[in-house]
Amino acid sequence: MSLFRFSWRAVALIVWIVIGLFSVGLVFPVLRPGGRRIMVLLMSRLLMRICGVRVIEHGQAVQDRAVLYVSNHVSWLDIFVINSVRCTSFIAKSDIRRWPVIGWLVAGAGTVFIERGQRRAIQIVSQQMATCFERGDAVGLFPEGTTSTGLDVRPFHASLFEAAITLSVDIQPMALVFEQAGQRSERFAFVGEQSLVANIWVLLSARNVSVHCHFLDLIPAQSCSEWGRSQTAQRAREQVRAVICPDAAVSEP
Repeated sequence: MSLFRFSWRAVALIVWIVIGLFSVGLVFPVLRPGGRRIMVLLMSRLLMRICGVRVIEHGQAVQDRAVLYVSNHVSWLDIFVINSVRCTSFIAKSDIRRWPVIGWLVAGAGTVFIERGQRRAIQIVSQQMATCFERGDAVGLFPEGTTSTGLDVRPFHASLFEAAITLSVDIQPMALVFEQAGQRSERFAFVGEQSLVANIWVLLSARNVSVHCHFLDLIPAQSCSEWGRSQTAQRAREQVRAVICPDAAVSEP
């Protein structure tokens, strides 16, 4: 039965990829920004349906102005989960750009890639973030810097919080919780030596998958300015970790 489920979902995913590549290559360049945002939103929601993933929102996402979303990072799917709620320009490590097909699609959707190890990488990305904020866009950041099993939260890197603080943009922490049949699961985490194809196989073969998308208390720009980027990053992580591992202490283990 899982083979049948995988087969029809895989065919649907291939069709989705073809449509996505066509849109990024030919449609996006002639659309206005508002049209591109709508397409990204609809395509992301369609992907959730194809993958059999139910996105459950908790709290209220900032929808009407510039905001920096900061979230834990579990899977390649995270970008599309958040885009299914609000079209968001993401900051991601350059490795994602080299992922087969998915890398090109997320790049076309407005993802900004950071080249680690380059001296001016933070400065360049911060300038691109500032451009997004000035347009009133949402920017998404995974400050752990890598994926995890989703059962805890790694320390947050604070450097890319600076662009939001400098431009007086509010920050909204987010927590992504993956479940299967109502139980927490790390099956869908894209970690370790697992290939992207293998991870997609696991996801497309599964039933009753849901992602709880918790939009947490807003950290106002004024508070961010008073605290500075390091303390702001720590406060954001505390909020996220309180959802991801509520039975653990909020402070560093």
